[in-house]
Parts: sequence; C-alpha cells; structure tokens
Amino acid sequence: MNTNKLMNTALKLAKLDKMPYDTNIIVEGKNIKKVLIGIDMETPELLLAQQLGYDCVVSHHPKADSCIVDFAKVMDVQIQRMVKAGVPINRAQKALKKKQASIDLGSHASNYDRVSSAARLMNMPYLNIHIPADFITEEIVQSRLDKAFLHKPETKLKDIINELKSWKYYQNKIAQPLIRVGSNDDYAGRIEVLMAGGTNGGIDVYKSYFQAGVGTIIAMHVPEDVKKAVIEQNIGNIIIAPHMPSDSIGLLEIVKAWRKQGVEVTCMSGIIE
Repeated sequence: MNTNKLMNTALKLAKLDKMPYDTNIIVEGKNIKKVLIGIDMETPELLLAQQLGYDCVVSHHPKADSCIVDFAKVMDVQIQRMVKAGVPINRAQKALKKKQASIDLGSHASNYDRVSSAARLMNMPYLNIHIPADFITEEIVQSRLDKAFLHKPETKLKDIINELKSWKYYQNKIAQPLIRVGSNDDYAGRIEVLMAGGTNGGIDVYKSYFQAGVGTIIAMHVPEDVKKAVIEQNIGNIIIAPHMPSDSIGLLEIVKAWRKQGVEVTCMSGIIE
C-alpha cells in the first residue's frame, strides 16, 4: 500500500474525483502496512507512531501546508449545499462570504509548516483527509433521518434525539446528541444535516437555510454567536450530533475499506469505534 492508494480509496468512497483544498498527501510513502489515524494528529502523534512502529499517520482535521492556508476555499462546497436546500445561488454565495473571509484571515497567517516539517524530518508518511470523511458522514446521517421521518410531518425534536441515540454511532458515547436551539416538543419541520463544509458557515448561512424552509439543522457543533442569533430571531431549531462520534462515522467507513485492502489500521484521538 502507498499514500496515493490510501487517498484514492477515501476519495472514491466520498464520490470525489480529486482532493479538496483541505485534503492532501503531506509526506508521500510506500510499503505501508500499519496506519495510525485520528481526528487531530500533530507532532506528538507522529512521534508516538514512530515509537510504536507505524508506517503512516492520517489526520482528519487539516494540520499542514496548503490544507491550512487554502482552507477557506473548501468552504465553497457550502454554496452548492445551500442551493440543494432551496437557497438561490447568489444569496448562498453572499451568505458565506463574511465567515469565509474571517477564516481566510486566520488560516493565511498560521504556522502551516509546524506539523509537516516534523513529518518530513521523521520521514513519516502523513495525510490530511477532511471533507471526504465529512461528505460520507453527512450522507449517512441525512439518509437515515430521511428514512426515519419522511412520512412523519409532525416529527418533534425529541423524536430526532431518540432516533439519533438509537444508532450505534452515538450509543454509550460520552458526548450525546442534544438540542441547542428549541425544545423537546417543538416541531422539527424539514431536517437538513450540515456536517460537510470545512467549518460552520456562520449565522448568515444558517439564516439562509431557515428562510428557504428548513425547520431543523443537524450539525456537529454550533458557535455561541450562531446559537444566540437563532434564538433571538426565533427562526429555527438546531440539534447537535456530537463532533467526535459524527466525525467517526465517515472515517470508519474509510478505515473499513483500508482494512479490506490488507492494511492494519489503529484509531485514536477522537475516532470512536
């Protein structure tokens, strides 16, 4: 196995034909038999992998080089996601711009070389795989919720919570699904799962979804300013399907495929099997 094959497997599962901006092979490698993968894999995890005899390290969250510097560009995928939900494309683009510009200011000034230089010095093959796994997660969660509630127009938020908690992904996990905006007996309306956009698009993006007829957004996390604005404007509901268990859904599909290809894969740093 080599790093190109590992990456191509992930892209194929996510139905992508090229690497998104937040996904890249930072240090190439071949003859890979043992992979250590986690949500956040930085220099300490690279050292751990070397000490334990692993051939490759994979981080879900972008930690190096262009995956950091160009991170804001990957947020463009949110435009098509909003359009799919009924937001006009011009409005979707404008809704995203403010948060995208803010993210670009921070990422462009970051120390993008910190982890990649460590990986190169150690000659440790290293990959960042972000949106491909998030696409897989989003599709799985949206499909299951659609199937559960498609013919139940009076679905309430408590019904969604109970459904999520019944899935193996969230059972017996420390962080549990919960309502961030709304209450148990509030009607859900149309449900949209937003788990693949690089990062949260901000209040303008959430407002666009609600104005397009979405009643409840399912996300991995929500910033305080977004939560506050949605409550104050009384425009919709937000349910959180916890970050680490949700990220694990897509990543474990990739891990499963790698294992079928004969690679020994160990999960850590937030990936919960």
